[in-house]
Amino acid sequence: MNTLFHLGIDVSKAKLDCALLSNGQCRNKIVTNASQGFADLSSWLKKKGAEVSDTHVCMEATGIYWEAVAEFLTQAGYRVSVINPAQIKAFGQSHRVRTKTDKADAQLIAKFCHERAPEPWQA
Repeated sequence: MNTLFHLGIDVSKAKLDCALLSNGQCRNKIVTNASQGFADLSSWLKKKGAEVSDTHVCMEATGIYWEAVAEFLTQAGYRVSVINPAQIKAFGQSHRVRTKTDKADAQLIAKFCHERAPEPWQA
């Protein structure tokens, strides 16, 4: 699989902070953590040229809040990986990341996805 886009999602109860990494550039978007937000995210990805076949999505396993978006994106055909938050924290420490915002976390998850290419999540 030739992955050209890496999407990091920082999941919370109400919103999804998304960071789309491609060619060293990162674009950000915030959507609601609900069906309409998932549809908005899908439309945004298509607008940015991130087709299903060349996009890898990563998110942390944050409580139960990640489950619906992971299922939505998997059913849409995206390669989705759900990562233990401790792995992302260790990755951030190894890169000396000190900024702790939702946007920065989404970007860090996208970088992790790009560098580590984790295995896909199985529903």
